[in-house]
Amino acid sequence: MRRRLRFLRQATILKWTVLQALVDFARRPHRSDVERADWMHYWCATCLRRLGIRYSLSGVPPVAGLVVSNHLSYLDIMVFGAVMRCVFVSRVEVKSWPVFGWLTTMAGTVYVDRKRRSDTRNANEGISRALKQGLPVVVFPEGASSAGAEVLPFYPSLFEPAVGTNSGVMAAYLSYEVEDGNVAQDVAYWGTMTFLPHLLRLLSLREIRATIRFADSPRVFEDRKLAAQETRLEVVRLGALNENVVVSSR
Repeated sequence: MRRRLRFLRQATILKWTVLQALVDFARRPHRSDVERADWMHYWCATCLRRLGIRYSLSGVPPVAGLVVSNHLSYLDIMVFGAVMRCVFVSRVEVKSWPVFGWLTTMAGTVYVDRKRRSDTRNANEGISRALKQGLPVVVFPEGASSAGAEVLPFYPSLFEPAVGTNSGVMAAYLSYEVEDGNVAQDVAYWGTMTFLPHLLRLLSLREIRATIRFADSPRVFEDRKLAAQETRLEVVRLGALNENVVVSSR
């Protein structure tokens, strides 16, 4: 009964916040990429605060360049969006999701259909444009979310824009903790899970805590395959750390 009441409360908060975000965007629909990133940053932070989802940082988020992270859930976008003003790269399926698809599209997310080779080339053009504007670009190069037991191999193609623009590549590792549930089943979104039943479980949780660990500094690469391999190793290393969070949660 308590979980059901908690879901109803959280769902109401989410709907109201999304509605406010949509109205805010409608007032100025023709925004620049930088303004869209600012809009996303504000409303992600607002939404997580209202839902009581806490997030903490270890290290310093970059102000530009490619940010490369492991991928666990659609919630990852909300957390990174709350932490920093950025542009996201996401698989094209997210575009059709209720709520999250609307927000990411309006925020200027670059979508990529991995089934179409030509689409990756188009996505890289969007990534390059954002990098040249000085915006951080967050990518999840595993190609699919996982339960968090391992970091899947990285696709090198999404590193090409950073190589071509001589931009820094910053590794990051995202993890979650919950009190009354299971991260792999109630927060991570993977395998054959379907969106709405999973969202119901996620909003029923009493508390969700997210932590992002950033690498000490970005790296510049001249080869995309080497960039993918070395950055994945750095993400794995960050995930193995057991350090105290150095920045208090919002």
